[in-house]
Amino acid sequence: MQLSAQKVGLVLSGGGSSGVTHIGVIKALEEYGIPIDYITGTSMGALVGAMYATGYSPEEIEDFFLSDEFQYWATGNVDNNYSFYLRKKEDDASLLTLKLSTDTLWEFNLPTNLVSSSTINYGLLSFFSPATTYAKEDFNNLFIPFRCVASDIISKKEVVFSNGKLTTAVRASMAYPFYLKPVTYNDMLLFDGGLYNNFPANVMEEDFNPDFIIGSNVSFNFEKPNEDNIISQIKTIVTNDTKYVIPNGKGIMIEPDVADNATFNFDNNEKLIQIGYDATIAKIGEIQKTIKQSVSKTEIIKRRESYKNELPIFLIDKVVVEGLNSNQNNYVKNSLWLKKGTITPQKLKPEYIKLLSDDKIKSINPEVEFNDSSGYYTLKLNAKKEKDLFVSVGGLFSSRPISEGFIGVKYNLLDKAALTLLANTYFGRFHNSIQAGFRIDIPFVVPFYWKNTFNMGDWDYYKSNNIFFEDKKPSFLVNNDIYAKTEIGLPVFYKGKLVFEGSTGEFTNEYYQTKNFISTDTTDQTHFNNIIGGVKYERNSLNRKQYSSEGSFFAINYKYVKGKEETVFGSTSTINETLKNNLEWGQVKLTYEQYFNVKHSVRFGILGEGVYSNQPFFSNYTASLLAAPDFQPFTENRTVFNENLRAHSYLAFGLKNIYHIFNKFQLRFEGYAFQPYQNIFSDINQQAYYSKEWTNIQYMASSSLVYHTPVGPIAINLNYYDRASDNWSFLFHFGYVIFNKKSLD
Repeated sequence: MQLSAQKVGLVLSGGGSSGVTHIGVIKALEEYGIPIDYITGTSMGALVGAMYATGYSPEEIEDFFLSDEFQYWATGNVDNNYSFYLRKKEDDASLLTLKLSTDTLWEFNLPTNLVSSSTINYGLLSFFSPATTYAKEDFNNLFIPFRCVASDIISKKEVVFSNGKLTTAVRASMAYPFYLKPVTYNDMLLFDGGLYNNFPANVMEEDFNPDFIIGSNVSFNFEKPNEDNIISQIKTIVTNDTKYVIPNGKGIMIEPDVADNATFNFDNNEKLIQIGYDATIAKIGEIQKTIKQSVSKTEIIKRRESYKNELPIFLIDKVVVEGLNSNQNNYVKNSLWLKKGTITPQKLKPEYIKLLSDDKIKSINPEVEFNDSSGYYTLKLNAKKEKDLFVSVGGLFSSRPISEGFIGVKYNLLDKAALTLLANTYFGRFHNSIQAGFRIDIPFVVPFYWKNTFNMGDWDYYKSNNIFFEDKKPSFLVNNDIYAKTEIGLPVFYKGKLVFEGSTGEFTNEYYQTKNFISTDTTDQTHFNNIIGGVKYERNSLNRKQYSSEGSFFAINYKYVKGKEETVFGSTSTINETLKNNLEWGQVKLTYEQYFNVKHSVRFGILGEGVYSNQPFFSNYTASLLAAPDFQPFTENRTVFNENLRAHSYLAFGLKNIYHIFNKFQLRFEGYAFQPYQNIFSDINQQAYYSKEWTNIQYMASSSLVYHTPVGPIAINLNYYDRASDNWSFLFHFGYVIFNKKSLD
C-alpha cells in the first residue's frame, strides 16, 4: 500500500541554455512510466517545468524550443514578417544610438537588459493564461502542482510562487541580471531565482513532502572570486551558494554533462535535449528500483487531453491600453488594427509586434483578465514611452578615401499623433551632407505619415589609394545637390508601404571633360533646377540594412522629372557660351532581392533590377552620364563613378551564395550581369549618343568576408569588373556604406 501511494517530485535547476536538457529528462521519465506528481523549478527549470505542469507534452515542449519563436525569445527579436515597415526609420550609417530624456539630459543610464522581454512576455501570456484561469490562480490546481522561485534583491530573499499569475511567476524566475529586465511585483524587484536558490529541492520538501525526489541539475556554484577578475567578484556579490542535493537523501540526482555549453547559447537545443534524455536513461534502472509504481504513456496522454479539454478557450474581446496619458494611450490603441468581435492571442500577435516596431514606444507589458460572465479575456497593454531624444553616432572607416563620420538627432513628441524632429550630418572626403526636417505619424483607421525634409549634400568622385596626408587633387567629378522633399506614406499590410513624394531643388555637377587638367583650371558646371514627383511601393523584410542573408525586398517606383539645365563651360573647354535646355522625363524602376535557406549554414540569394526611362541627353556626355540611373550591386558601387554601369534603361540580374562559417562570420560570393538597352557613349565633341540596342553587356563579381559586430559590419571585399580599365578592386571597411539620398534616387 505504501508503494502504491508513492508520490514523486521533480526538481529542475536553473542554468541558462543548459536548462534545455530538462526537456530530455522529462521525455525519458514519461517514456519509461515514471510518475511526476509535483514540480519545482528555477529560471529555465521554471519555464520547462511550468509548461509540463500546464499540460504541454514533452514533444510539444521540444517542438517549441526548436522553433523560430523560441529563438525570438532568446534574442529579444520579433518575427520580422510582422514588424511595421511604415514606422521603420530610414537606414543610415549609425553604429550606436543613445536614448536620453530631456529632463535628465546629463544623466547617463546604462541599459538594464541585453534583450527585449516584450516577445517573452506575450509568449508566456499565450502559453499559461488558460491554465491560470482554470486553476483560479492556485498552482496546486494545475495539471501537476507547481512551484517556482524568484529573487527579491530589495529584501535579499528568495520568493516562492505558489499562486497568482503563472506568467508573472515564470517571467520573474527567468529574469537573469543584465539579460532580461527584472519584474516589479508587490513592492519587490524580482530577478532570476538562481541568485538565491538555483535548485529548489527545499521548496519541494517543504511544500509537497513527496516520497521520492528526482533532481535534474545542470548548474554549479561559482568558484572562489579572483582579485583580478571583476566578473567573478560581481557573481559572488549578487548570488548565494546553492545546495545541489536531495533533502534527507530520499531521491536521485540526474546531472547531464553540459560543461561546455555557454549560458546564453541556444543554438544547440536539439543536442541539449538529447543529452538530458541520455543522462536520464542511464539512471532509469536505478530509479525504477525505488519507484515501483509506473504510469503508462497512454494513461498520461489520456489524462492530459482530459485536462486540456477543461481549459477555457483563450479568446480576447477587449483591448485596453494603460501606462501613458490619455492621448498617448489613444495613439497606441489606434495603432492597432482590430476587428469587432473576439480574437485569439495568435491572431492578435502580429498587431502586438507592430506596436514594438514604433521607436516612440519603449515596451509593452501584456496582462489578461478573465471575465466569468462573458467567458472572454480583456487584454491590458501597459505601455511605456521611449525617451524623447535619440542621438546616433557612426560612420565608416575604409581602406579607400571614403571614410566619414555620422551624427544623427531625433526628438519625439507623443500625443494623439507622433511628431518627430530629425536632423543628421555626414562628413568626410567623399561625401558631406546635411538633412533636417520633421515627420508626423497619424494612427487613423488607415495610418499614414507625412514627412518633410531639407537636404543638402555633395559627392566627390576621385581616385586615390592613399588615405592619410595626401593633398586633395582637383576633382574629376563632383555632384552637389540641394532639395526640399515632402512625402506621404501609407501601409500595405505589415511589410509594405505606398509612398507619394515630391521635391524641388537644384543639383550642380562639376567636372572636366578631359583627363589633362592642372590645378588652376576651372571645371565645367551643369546646373539643373528641377521639380520631381513620384509614387513608389516597397516591401522589405531583409534582416539587415547591409549584407543581408534573410528575407526579401521588392520596390517599384515611378518618377517624373522636369527642369531647366544650364551648363557653363570651364577653362578646358573650347566652348565659351552658356547652354540652356528645358528637360523632362519619366522613369520606372523595379528592384527585387530574395534570400533562400538552402541549409542551416548556407543561403542562396538573387537580385534583379530593371529601369525604363525616356530621359533625354544633357548638353554633353559627362552631364548626361552623371544624371543617368546607375546599378549598384556591390558595397563599393556606392562610392565610385562607373560609366559602364549607367544607362537610361537597363536590365540587371545576379546570384549570391552566402556561407555562415562560424559565429557571425559570413563568406559571400556574388555575380551579376548588367545589360543596358543602349549604352551612352561620347563622340569627339563630347556629345552623348546611344550605342546599338542590347550590346556591351557588363559582367562583375565580388567575394566578401563579413563579420557582423554588435554595432556594424567589418568587411573585406574583392571585386572584379570585366569591362573596366582596372578589372580588380579591393575594399576594407568597418561600418555601413550608407549615405543620404540624392534628389534623383
